[in-house]
Amino acid sequence: MTQPSFIELCKKRLGSAHVISDPARMDFYVTDYRKRFAGKALAVVQPGNTQEVADIVRLCRRHGIPIVPQGGNTGLVLGSVPDTSGKAVVISLARMKRIRETDLANNTMTVEAGCLLDDIHKAAQDADRMFPLSLASSGSCMIGGNLAANAGGTAVLRYGTARELCLGLEVVLPDGAIWDGLYKLRKNNTGYDLRDLFIGSEGTLGIITAAVLKLFPRPRTRQTAFVALDTPADALRLLSIAQQFADGVLTTFELMSRYSLELVTRHFPELSSPLPLMQDYYVLMELSSTEPEEHVASRFEKLLQYAMEDAVICDAALAQTLSQSKSMWALRENISAAQSREGKNIKHDIAVPTSLFAEFIETTDRQLQYRFPGCRMVTFGHLGDGSLHYNVGAPEGVADDDFLRMQGEVNRIVYDNVIRLHGAISAEHGLGALKHDRNAAYKSEVEMRMMRLVKQAFDPDNLMNPGKVLP
Repeated sequence: MTQPSFIELCKKRLGSAHVISDPARMDFYVTDYRKRFAGKALAVVQPGNTQEVADIVRLCRRHGIPIVPQGGNTGLVLGSVPDTSGKAVVISLARMKRIRETDLANNTMTVEAGCLLDDIHKAAQDADRMFPLSLASSGSCMIGGNLAANAGGTAVLRYGTARELCLGLEVVLPDGAIWDGLYKLRKNNTGYDLRDLFIGSEGTLGIITAAVLKLFPRPRTRQTAFVALDTPADALRLLSIAQQFADGVLTTFELMSRYSLELVTRHFPELSSPLPLMQDYYVLMELSSTEPEEHVASRFEKLLQYAMEDAVICDAALAQTLSQSKSMWALRENISAAQSREGKNIKHDIAVPTSLFAEFIETTDRQLQYRFPGCRMVTFGHLGDGSLHYNVGAPEGVADDDFLRMQGEVNRIVYDNVIRLHGAISAEHGLGALKHDRNAAYKSEVEMRMMRLVKQAFDPDNLMNPGKVLP
């Protein structure tokens, strides 16, 4: 009797509607978010619960088939798409979108990996709480992918990364076993912290199927300011002043170069800057609190007045309405979309100690301008937590594709300065298949050996998202 094929076995377990093998229908799942790379897959499978994930993983192991776990496929480093061999199966968690429990007394929410970040925000709000992970892709990214990449976002300064916002996990291991680590505890000192191994591992050690998230009191007051200043060093001085005056309620501190904002106003003419774009840098600051609005506004006004009198800032606009606040945020949130409309560029998602932010920008800008005169810097990011999107566009008159051929040299200049300042070449996007070789070149052999030992212990057959994180 002929043995059923792998795809037939998947259909028998999940139902034919949840196994996709037609190349046209698989296109979304094998193409990266930026549309710059298209892989191939044997099939895309869509399990509906944790046991089905485990059963498919066991099938893959039995047949020696590589697995690519996938959430919303919004990653930027080729971590959630297969390679071009066509041998891998994409396991999409999109059907697993149930909010299992909201525990208000414990301030936690237990959710499945396929929940959209926006849906988690809404569920928290409906319960008069807040889940503070804030990303531009919140309408399409899924919490499992956010955790697998240890996403950051705009509120890290106050609330931390996805790792700090997660208490427990449920994970399907490469052998198909299910680890129920859905602890709701703030204190759990009972051995190795297995949760942290999976958060940020980009699906190379197992598949996150559910998580316990921290909830916070919902702020009653938000105050937003848009501030003009001359240099990154001034921005650091402003951060120090903001922490002095408002540390407990300082939620966001975003740095943006003038050129970044000029791109937004050029490609989104319906958006306008609350201040003339005359200075080289701008900061978007937000305070949020359960305090009365007048208390927060008074604190913000004193903060800005002090910074103005100390010649740290050149000008500032304090939002008077929710609409004005949203307009300020729209400028920041549309930088990536604006630079995409402008053309291709060489992107970097880096981290350096906050105290060395200004040195990194000034030194790296100077070196890049010396080597590539006229290159255009789209510099923006989360200065408050030391991470930066440091993107380099072609000089005027140079074709994008010609400039992209210089990517290796541009990356070397950027990453050499990052490492010199004891930083990291990936702050919040991960390594995927795009950065793993470069990362290995900069890491010590001891660190790489430890990472390989962990991978070998969990996934000795190298079937779980192969070719990602580790070269």
